[in-house]
Amino acid sequence: TLAAANSISPKDQTQSISHQKPENTSIQNRKNPDSSVGNPKSDKAVDTEIKSAINNTRPKIQWAPTIGKIFWSGVIFTLAWLVLRFFSQLLNAIAERWSGQRLMIKGFVPILRISTWTFVIFIIISGVFQPPLNSLLAFTASAGLALGFASQDILKNIFGGIMILFDRPFQVGDKIEVGDHYGEVLQIGLRSVRMVTADDSIVTVPNGDIISRSVSNSNSGENNCQVVAECYLPVTIDIPHAKRIAYQAAVSSRYAYLSKPVAVIVKNEIHQGVSVLKFRIKAYVLDLRYEFAFMSEMTELFLTELKKEGLIKGTESLFASQSDSNTIQEQKD
Repeated sequence: TLAAANSISPKDQTQSISHQKPENTSIQNRKNPDSSVGNPKSDKAVDTEIKSAINNTRPKIQWAPTIGKIFWSGVIFTLAWLVLRFFSQLLNAIAERWSGQRLMIKGFVPILRISTWTFVIFIIISGVFQPPLNSLLAFTASAGLALGFASQDILKNIFGGIMILFDRPFQVGDKIEVGDHYGEVLQIGLRSVRMVTADDSIVTVPNGDIISRSVSNSNSGENNCQVVAECYLPVTIDIPHAKRIAYQAAVSSRYAYLSKPVAVIVKNEIHQGVSVLKFRIKAYVLDLRYEFAFMSEMTELFLTELKKEGLIKGTESLFASQSDSNTIQEQKD
């Protein structure tokens, strides 16, 4: 055995020792585990690494509005407003001169307004500011969410204005009745509808109220509309004779539109405790702006002819006779 041990060369002894070193090292590591991991990092170094990671992953702002972009946007907006105002006034002047085509020409005004402002907004966003698509989508989503909570009524009115333009229940120049208001439509906007009443008062009705209630349209885009004149007469009057006079009063008026029929309707009613006959003369006026003048003229002609024919007494009015009859009845009681 000693001879075999002595027969090993020094080189082989060196290799055997090198193979045994890892085992000794692993034993030392097990005894001192902190030696293989190294010194632990300080809290300050960890915070620095976290901050650098957050900064590296933070999205970079690649676009921001400048004073020049805001200036040119204001210039484009002002020019568009001036041009739109000029063409709107021009179309209204042409429509007033050509009464036969008035409603058709005025119908283009709200379409022109909506189309012009939509094009101007598109030009300002895409041509002047030129925001990146990601920024535009993020801004649109944020603005839409904020506006949705802050201005629900305004968005409701804007949506109502768009629905009016597409559904077209009426147009500029029509005579409509909304709630307690009746008049001619002057303007259809994104927020409201403006109309002028018979008393020459301008009424502004929000679009949200219009789409949520019933709307009565007198002419539906035509220049003529039906006019109704009402008169109360005693039950003792000659009804056929009075109806002929009422018909002649309607067709002989200078405002009458004779291409459509004229009707006279008689109805018995109890008015202030007295039985009376209600005459309703229904005829069409040639231009809806003469509606109340036509109504007045029909009433005047009808009552004047009734007096001439002796169907009613001179200047004696129905309500005076009613008051007298009520007084007599009270005296009898």
